[in-house]
Amino acid sequence: MNPWIEAARPRTLPLTLSCILMGCFLAYADQTFDSIVAALSVLTTIFLQVLSNFANDYGDAVSGKDSDLREGPRRAVHSGQITAPAMGKAIILFSILSLISGIALLYFALQNAPTSAFWVFLGIGLACIAAAITYTAGKRPYGYVGLGDLSVLIFFGWVGVLGTYYLHTLVWNWDLLLPATSCGLFAVAVLNINNIRDIDSDRATGKNSIPVRLGRDRATVYHWTILLTGMGCILLYTLTHFTHAMQLLFMLSFPLFVRNGLAITRLRKAAELDPYLKQMALSTLLFVVLFGIGLLV
Repeated sequence: MNPWIEAARPRTLPLTLSCILMGCFLAYADQTFDSIVAALSVLTTIFLQVLSNFANDYGDAVSGKDSDLREGPRRAVHSGQITAPAMGKAIILFSILSLISGIALLYFALQNAPTSAFWVFLGIGLACIAAAITYTAGKRPYGYVGLGDLSVLIFFGWVGVLGTYYLHTLVWNWDLLLPATSCGLFAVAVLNINNIRDIDSDRATGKNSIPVRLGRDRATVYHWTILLTGMGCILLYTLTHFTHAMQLLFMLSFPLFVRNGLAITRLRKAAELDPYLKQMALSTLLFVVLFGIGLLV
């Protein structure tokens, strides 16, 4: 089981759950929290993230993007620990699990919603599954042309937060675009660190990520832009909805984002950068938890 657990990349799960928790906290603050909806949202998101990780492992291996030049963690299919056909079956399995869990979520969440809401969210769910698979798999993987950042912003930010909030409340609140954007941008920062770490191997194999397109120094500027914009969005939202000082509790996480930016600026070796993927993911989770506590208090 160890190769499968490694291929599922459990360390990505805290980041994945951050947007769901943000939506749940916002719904709870509006006194519309539903524990069943929250649990199924978490389960569906975990299935989607594992699906994405398996598809990424598979896609990079069969396309030749994984090579001996890559300095990140070992990939299961490329290293031969898991065969490509076996990983293909796992991708199908987790696509089915994601769909079943997602439909169950919609069944419980949308009983009092218009019928159109079910079809809209079913379409969003299918888009999530398609995005998870086609990031690096398929004939035209969008991750190889630098569109991964936009996808992460959409699904880890806007869809994750606004969608979760709606499933609890049955209300679209466009004011929540600001906290949703913060969540999404911090997730983009994790992807950017990953791509900066792999910049040399990606360039050699024709994977045109944002850092490959920008170059190392400009990718660092881009990283700071992501971090500062994310912090700015949540500050703007809080100040425009300010009622008490505890709402600023999330600012205790800001030094961790600054530390991350300084590390990406100073460090050059892949082995030195790799720990900051986990650091950024956990910092994002802490940010969301502190934000939620501030709301609830």
